[in-house]
Amino acid sequence: MTDSIRERTVPYDLGAPKRPANVTVNADLLRRAREFELNLSQVLEKALADQVAVRVRERWLAENRAAIEAYNREIEQHGCFSDSLRGF
Repeated sequence: MTDSIRERTVPYDLGAPKRPANVTVNADLLRRAREFELNLSQVLEKALADQVAVRVRERWLAENRAAIEAYNREIEQHGCFSDSLRGF
């Protein structure tokens, strides 16, 4: 197996080629970013990856909400299968 855990949990292809993109940024913010020698591509890519991960999680929760609620009702009514094995 050649992929790492991070590669399996990232919601996009880490090996995909990079593509140029035009973005519009506040001029003073851009000046300050350059002042601190920030790599704009890295910062943008990290921010986009974070937002995509948040949206993927939100979508998964929305798509699975009914099943999660049904499971929680089942546990409330009948308990967890391991309840009789716990010592606390």
